[in-house]
Amino acid sequence: MSLAARGGDGGVVTVLPYPEIAAEELPEFSVSELAFALKRVVETSFGLLRVRGELSGFKRANSGHLYFALKDERAVLECVAWRSTLPRLTFEPEDGLEVVCTGRLTTYPGRSRYQLVVERMEPAGIGALMALLEERKRRLAAEGLFDPARKRKPPFLPEVIGVVTSPAGAVIRDILHRIAERCPTRVILWPVLVQGEGAAEQIAAAIRGFSALPEGGPIPRPDVLIVARGGGSIEDLWAFNEEIVVRAAAASTIPLISAVGHETDWTLIDFAADVRAPTPTAAAEIAVPVRRDLEARLATQGARLASAMARELRTLRERLEGLRRGLPEPRQILGAAAQRLDDLGSRLEACSPRAIVHRLEDRLLLRAKRLEELVRDVLRRARERLALAARGLDPERLRGRIRDRSEVLDRLGRHLESLSHERVLERGYVIVRTRPEGRVLPRLAALGGASALELQFADGRLPVLRADGAAPAVRRPERVRDPSPEQGTLL
Repeated sequence: MSLAARGGDGGVVTVLPYPEIAAEELPEFSVSELAFALKRVVETSFGLLRVRGELSGFKRANSGHLYFALKDERAVLECVAWRSTLPRLTFEPEDGLEVVCTGRLTTYPGRSRYQLVVERMEPAGIGALMALLEERKRRLAAEGLFDPARKRKPPFLPEVIGVVTSPAGAVIRDILHRIAERCPTRVILWPVLVQGEGAAEQIAAAIRGFSALPEGGPIPRPDVLIVARGGGSIEDLWAFNEEIVVRAAAASTIPLISAVGHETDWTLIDFAADVRAPTPTAAAEIAVPVRRDLEARLATQGARLASAMARELRTLRERLEGLRRGLPEPRQILGAAAQRLDDLGSRLEACSPRAIVHRLEDRLLLRAKRLEELVRDVLRRARERLALAARGLDPERLRGRIRDRSEVLDRLGRHLESLSHERVLERGYVIVRTRPEGRVLPRLAALGGASALELQFADGRLPVLRADGAAPAVRRPERVRDPSPEQGTLL
């Protein structure tokens, strides 16, 4: 058997199996010639292939290309998926997932290995995707992302509704039509891809973007979010099973309604959302109430309120009427109070300052009159006694008594004058006083710290100042002998 291939220079290379010719007669190849010859043989011998295996060593290069391996229990096949084919992927590849890859077999001369250039990848049956989905659901539930205690109730009547979906599908038209039909409300659409490469990232970014809108900003912050998509296969809905979307829904600060697929479809975002709607149209019905129903309820509540108020007013009126019959006549209550008020007014008038002054004037006049009468009576009796005494008194005897009393009075006056300190001053003595207090200094020890003094003579006073400004030492006077019996004392 022989194997023919075209060489790197365009010629035909014929390789004969050993040992049909001698070794020295075999043609010689360069490494590149042999590598490219093998590449052409592999590519022409195998056309488009479908290979089934388990993903292993999956990684995404900075260029966007995917590199991984397909393996089974006996062999490993290296694979590459160019960036241009990624939009056709309906799920996120992961290690351990069994897939079926469609592509072409080729070689990579730079590493002397063959590989499969993948043009399409799909899970190896629904069972594999469901197994992956169940495992991811279990792991996220263990983190508490599906805890019912975290779920919030959407507002009853939102002012703004945010919608995350494709702008070109029928879903957004159904939502807008149902909202306008039930209760017209402002809707803000964040357009995203709902399947294919990059759909999960766009959906997660839209949820986070709505949550990041500030209150009162240029773009109104929604009161509730609706994440919606129409029906499809599990592969079509796979973007809503991605972990990045589930975590964004669980972290949303705005109540979120999930409306992905039909009523029988379910995705992981349904468990992380606050409310799950079976269809996008049902999500719109959950988000807003029916306006006509609200108007009917308001009318009914208004009628009930008016009836209740009328009934309560009637009850209060009947109670008031009963209380009025049990109360005494107002004129009787006011008549007694008016009479008491008049009595207090008259008493207050009697206690006014003018009335008090009048009463005091009357009392003063009465007492003055009584005093005048009393003085007149005393004077009258005194005159009578004086007249009686004058009739019985001898004038000569009275003049003698007056003369004797005058002499005694003169003698006492002369004696008093002789004892006066002014007489002592006339004999050469002085009185020392402090200035300006005028305190008399009977002794030198009483001088203290006084520096201004005043000397009183018999004919005047003389102010003096101490020369040293200090109190002189106290000098005890010498003992004076007792005066002789012939010598009299000063005083």
